Amino acid sequence: MNLSKGLPAKALLAPSLLSADFARLGEEVREVELAGADWLHLDVMDGHFVPNITLGPLIAQALRPITKLVIDCHLMVSEPEKWIEPFARAGADVITIHTEAAKDLSLLQKIRAAGCKAGISLNPATPVSEIEKALGLVDLVLVMSVNPGFGGQKFMEGSIQKIETIAKMRGSHSFLIEVDGGVGLGNIGKLRKAGADVFVAGSAVFGAKDRAVAISELRKNTQ
Repeated sequence: MNLSKGLPAKALLAPSLLSADFARLGEEVREVELAGADWLHLDVMDGHFVPNITLGPLIAQALRPITKLVIDCHLMVSEPEKWIEPFARAGADVITIHTEAAKDLSLLQKIRAAGCKAGISLNPATPVSEIEKALGLVDLVLVMSVNPGFGGQKFMEGSIQKIETIAKMRGSHSFLIEVDGGVGLGNIGKLRKAGADVFVAGSAVFGAKDRAVAISELRKNTQ
């Protein structure tokens, strides 16, 4: 996987494991891979940065041997510096940290040194100016379109303008823009037009009876 050489010609779909059936996680991953997913999004929550607790490195480690999908680890944790190495060793391809939790930008270099692509994320209430200094150091900018912590929330329309702003700031950089929260058929087209490249879809994929149809319809709406 290389995120550094140009932007993708097509939208990339990243089903979120937060919406999967954890009792049959391996089967769920295989099903969305066969259905045409590009990435697999792991929402990592520590009960401090956000009120919920979810996936740890052992999940990434268990999934790595059974899927060729990009494992996209989104660290919604208060001390991301403690989790970069464990997730890198577990097989993560992308590790994204929150600007609200990062003590300094050297953490992005630490992610790359561990062999992963580096991402920076910002919450709905965080202005784009907070990540401006990081744009030359990242492979990915993740825009939260809901408040982090729980799946199934309503999409925040203001995220579209934020994505447009980041897309204009991209300039000569080649980082991807990812959007996470409430993504579905009703807004994915607008998000793509605004400049988003990677779409985290939880219930829109795992909540569908036919995941292949769901992914196909989402992709069709980005063209």
